[in-house]
Amino acid sequence: MAKTITTLLFFLLLGGVTITMCEDEEREEGSSSNLFLMQNSKSVVKTHAGELRLFKNNDDRFLDRHMHIGLLNMEPRSCSIPQYLDSNLIIFVRRGVAKLGFIYGDELEERRIKTGDLYVIPAGTVFYLVNIGEGQRLHVICSFDPSTSLGDTFQPFYIGGGDNQQSVLAGFGPTILETAFNESRTKIERIFTKKQDGPIVFIDDDSHSPSLWTKFLELKKNDKVQHLKTLVQRQEEEEEEKQTSWSWRKLMKNVLGKEKKKIENKDRADSPDSYNLYDRKPDFRNAYGWSSALDGGDYSPLKIPDIGVFHVNLTAGSMMAPHVNPSATEYTIVLRGYGRIQILFPNGSNAMEAEIKVGDIFYIPRYFPFCQIAARNGPLEFFGFTTSSKKSYPQFLAGAASLLKTILGPELAAAFGVSEGTMKDVVDAQREAVILPSTWAAPGGGGGGKKDEDVQTKGVKGFVNDVIMDVFE
Repeated sequence: MAKTITTLLFFLLLGGVTITMCEDEEREEGSSSNLFLMQNSKSVVKTHAGELRLFKNNDDRFLDRHMHIGLLNMEPRSCSIPQYLDSNLIIFVRRGVAKLGFIYGDELEERRIKTGDLYVIPAGTVFYLVNIGEGQRLHVICSFDPSTSLGDTFQPFYIGGGDNQQSVLAGFGPTILETAFNESRTKIERIFTKKQDGPIVFIDDDSHSPSLWTKFLELKKNDKVQHLKTLVQRQEEEEEEKQTSWSWRKLMKNVLGKEKKKIENKDRADSPDSYNLYDRKPDFRNAYGWSSALDGGDYSPLKIPDIGVFHVNLTAGSMMAPHVNPSATEYTIVLRGYGRIQILFPNGSNAMEAEIKVGDIFYIPRYFPFCQIAARNGPLEFFGFTTSSKKSYPQFLAGAASLLKTILGPELAAAFGVSEGTMKDVVDAQREAVILPSTWAAPGGGGGGKKDEDVQTKGVKGFVNDVIMDVFE
């Protein structure tokens, strides 16, 4: 704790010091740049039945760890076909109801997950997702951890295949496949050359759906897992003939749990349940909003990808007090409302100030001070991931629970060049903590306003000073 306080005090004292890297960055990007908004996205999967759009960082110079954010939308009665990834995956159901199937040990588990549920799918785990909501689209927010990936982004490996994606088995010759499945070449070719709609398919519409996955979903649980095992078990036989930089055998064993001893059902550990974030009592609440943070101590599967989760709601016109996350980078998506965010470089200069709205995704690097402000005409709700599953201790730089209040004394007063009495008056003036009322709410609908004019006429430094005075008053 002492080390953290010392580090943050160091950042505060650097307010008037020039840091060349940050100044150069500010000159390059401009004080009003959207440096940390994740505006670069691409559709990595798109069919008539659904789409997965992936968002990546614009700039990795300030990141302690990469993370990619995905938005998955699936039509009613659609299925994301069985596959596994080379990345750890966290899914958060924003809206809808789904059935999640996955291999756990040597068995197939299925979970019904609904709005607010979180689930962790470790890299190499075979899984599928079915939208079972009647007439309702499924909306899922995904976190991909590329630290385990074979490339710079995640790579899916499809158990099934078709015209728009290739099965992991497609490269084997017909003789091997005939032997592996003990089936005629006619049926083998019918399966592996069948035209499909892609990785997301309809499951009960003859005009769209391949019967393969409809029949698969109708199988009993034991038959499903045997079907998946049969599809991949022959991959090992040609491993030695393929010169690759990674072990196919090890990956396949991990997929099917062959590295572990087979456990009798009566002694088998249960697979983890989902965790509903909306059912969680907020960690902090006052008249101006609430916040929740979920770590590996609250939900142990988060320790696998080493990622945390948070959920915040600011009432109309309120502000999250300026603060720093000293232990992790935060990735955020706006779920509801409008507002603004300001992020500072550690030397006190402006890194980014931008309007934010529903669907915007941004990240805040570790150690960078920032605050969010809700529009005056409605609440601002956002959800996100942190790059650590350990309990987070954000350090607030203003308010009744601020770092300044904790270290208030002659040393702090001397650092700001004022008397101790003056420093105490300023620090104690704000009676609220964490989420504060704001005397200048962000304009409704994310539009401009008087503060935007002030930025242009006074410059960034004058604007930041006004914000700080509002916070303390």
